[in-house]
Amino acid sequence: MTPFSCLPCARSTTSPDAFLLRYPHLRLLKCRHYEPRLPKIENLMLRPFQVPTRPYLPILSLRNSRRTHPCANISSFAEAEGGKEQNDEAIHLGTRQEDAKPNEEYLPGMAQAFNISSRTASAIAIFIAFAALTLPFFMKSLGQGVGVKTKFLSYATLLFGFYMAWNIGANDVANAMGTSVGSGALTLRQAVVTAAILEFSGALLMGTHVTGTMQNGILVANMFQGKDTLLFAGLLSSLASAGTWLQVASYYGWPVSTTHCIVGSMVGFGLAYGGAGAVFWTSLARVASSWVISPVMGALVSFLVYKCIRRFVYSARNPGQAAAAAAPIAVFLGVTGISFAAFPLNKSFPIALAQALGCGAVGAVLVYNLIRKQLGHLLEKSASSHSEPQESTTQTKNLGLLSDVAGPKGTQLEIVYGVFGYMQVLSACFMSFAHGGNDVSNAIGPLAGALSILQGGASSAEIVIPNDVLAWGGFGIVAGLLIWGYRVIATIGKKITELTPTRGFAAEFAAASVVLFASKLALPISATHTLVGAVMGVGFARGLNSVRAETVREIVTSWAVTIPVGASLAVLYTWILTKLLSFIL
Repeated sequence: MTPFSCLPCARSTTSPDAFLLRYPHLRLLKCRHYEPRLPKIENLMLRPFQVPTRPYLPILSLRNSRRTHPCANISSFAEAEGGKEQNDEAIHLGTRQEDAKPNEEYLPGMAQAFNISSRTASAIAIFIAFAALTLPFFMKSLGQGVGVKTKFLSYATLLFGFYMAWNIGANDVANAMGTSVGSGALTLRQAVVTAAILEFSGALLMGTHVTGTMQNGILVANMFQGKDTLLFAGLLSSLASAGTWLQVASYYGWPVSTTHCIVGSMVGFGLAYGGAGAVFWTSLARVASSWVISPVMGALVSFLVYKCIRRFVYSARNPGQAAAAAAPIAVFLGVTGISFAAFPLNKSFPIALAQALGCGAVGAVLVYNLIRKQLGHLLEKSASSHSEPQESTTQTKNLGLLSDVAGPKGTQLEIVYGVFGYMQVLSACFMSFAHGGNDVSNAIGPLAGALSILQGGASSAEIVIPNDVLAWGGFGIVAGLLIWGYRVIATIGKKITELTPTRGFAAEFAAASVVLFASKLALPISATHTLVGAVMGVGFARGLNSVRAETVREIVTSWAVTIPVGASLAVLYTWILTKLLSFIL
């Protein structure tokens, strides 16, 4: 059959009937040029095949084009915000989202994802593999003046830790960058490069230098006193089992909690080799409760944040000016709260509060100047076009928080997306830096404990982590992000619900706020689960049909089986490792 393509969009197909199935992104891009229910080809505005002029997945739009603002695909969302979003797609496509079942499982390879040649992708993978195999020989943590067997086991231990860190980068980095890519605030290439720098910096500069042998207070340390070989095998098996499940989840694009993977592995090891008394069941119950608390809190806060944006920004007389005025305030509150709660600069409360307020003020001034510099010409244009009073402004006084507000269009929409795009990029950068400093311990903690036991250190409650081991964990996170990170980023940014800069900011801001304050209140919170819930909350704010139920079911199922699968794999791997160690030692 002669290939055809859509006239305005230049998206090719060999069969008009397969158009929607082959290009599921049409729903996301709001393509107005194809009606799947029309029977006649001439009504589809099709013409003989031409080479597409732009990539067909907005989440993978990697063309090197200059932009005046961070939103990569403003035009693709211009129609989406202009009315009742929850009904727009179903009315235009002539079908509900549940009725259309496009092939949303498609994920490109690394070469397609980053728009590079297959040779370049292979060269990157080979270089990372070579570095992972050779760099441990130059690390002090390999052991100085120890025997060959100890050096060999230390080398294997470092590789186990790298494997776990690699899978953390492949799966968990989507917490920081998934919404930014899905909304178009960053391209995938920009997100990966930015996250790679910040994740490594966070792991090296802010990664904890002290960790417990028994991670997260899950196991009772006294149960393994005098059993160093068994404990060493258990720590390695926890890295291997958690890494295995993370790799499976990353392959299918499921965002799971790396902390829960480690917890499940530790529980399996403790039950199998220490009995029921070796597990702190209250701690395990708190972890399990986070499956409900995290997504519910994330969804609730993001729902309210997005509704506030629509009520107080979209319904304003000049939405662009309202967004530009709200941005410095949001940054001031966010930076102040983060500086005071997460990174207190002084132990004295008044001094710490004053320093946090100062950091917030500096952040607000920087964002204000950035917006005026990059979007000043658009703000002046919008101000002149809204100099006369409008009749519709009196109607906004009667709107409630949950009212359905029509979004801005044209220049106003461009300003709003530009402002929230910058804010989303800033929040993503902070989350990426904080993630590198926090979650690197999931890989480095068991690794440092295993090295301490192997090289004669006491299996005490606290173990000092060397800088080269922290850097090793950061390198593993970056490697996983480069090779497989795009898979979970696609799920967070595209498959749960359609994201724009405003929706992405609402989800990211809500997730960061919930994680920050819940951690201070000692509530069991998972950053991954909170962000997924926040993305769902933004979708619910647009209507129940805006959230893809099939994707949510897959994610929730992967959460539920994380601890059982990790525990089962840990038992198997510990049995294998104890057999091998009995021959080596």
